[in-house]
Amino acid sequence: MLELHNALPLSSAAPFDGASKLQVAKLGIAFVAIALILPFLLYIYYDYLAFISLGPGGTPPTLAGFLRVELLGFFALRNPYTAAEAPERLKGQPGYLDSLEKRLPPRPHTRGIAPHRQITQKASKADFDRLPSAIKRMGASNPNLLIGTSCFEKHGTGLFSISPAKRTCKGEICHAHPSDGSLHLTLHPADARTVLEAGWGERHPIARGGWFERFVPGGFIMCYAPRNEGEVETVLRIVRAAAWFVSGGDGVADVREDRRDSGYCSATDASEEVSGSASNH
Repeated sequence: MLELHNALPLSSAAPFDGASKLQVAKLGIAFVAIALILPFLLYIYYDYLAFISLGPGGTPPTLAGFLRVELLGFFALRNPYTAAEAPERLKGQPGYLDSLEKRLPPRPHTRGIAPHRQITQKASKADFDRLPSAIKRMGASNPNLLIGTSCFEKHGTGLFSISPAKRTCKGEICHAHPSDGSLHLTLHPADARTVLEAGWGERHPIARGGWFERFVPGGFIMCYAPRNEGEVETVLRIVRAAAWFVSGGDGVADVREDRRDSGYCSATDASEEVSGSASNH
């Protein structure tokens, strides 16, 4: 009986050891999966909170909107401070700005795609309030301009060209962001280069032109928030340059007399030009 009693554990040990090894393997796989997935989920969670913290913008503050922006992030510009190459039809053509004084460094930190916001060096309320007021006066004083709700942002004040509509979102020239005091606007390639080199702004992360123009124009620039009254005046010069470009040269009262045509023809203008060329041949 003693021998039988001693033998019983030996007969049951083999299946128990096999089950134990299987359980250990499963637990190991589970721990590895958690170790790999948990940091990724935490990254997504905190990235989503950062997306929401930027406030309202052109993308709905939903999970679907967040995932869309994350996807676009794969195509974001590596260096938003370098000017894009000008399209063939605009190469060698002057812009509105002859020059621009250098902005005192450093550049502010920015974040996001849609919304795309400035997160340091934000404008004071007094300095920001001057911007929409001046932009509204600009719209009221020129029959080719109109004030409305931003087409890109879906909220906030936007300045538009109404005659004719250009290849921006319903002719939008610019819009201001109350949350940080920055603006987005569309500039002539020469003016975009001037603004970038003087340190007054940066290209939108997906302002690549081509296929990405379904989201933003190729010359879409963030103009940094003004830090004092003098900088407000400089920012307004940049806004006038955007109005001149998007309006085809007729968007601002003090447009350069030697450069009435901004070279930015509308889709309608382009089709008429093609039709005219075809009829002449």
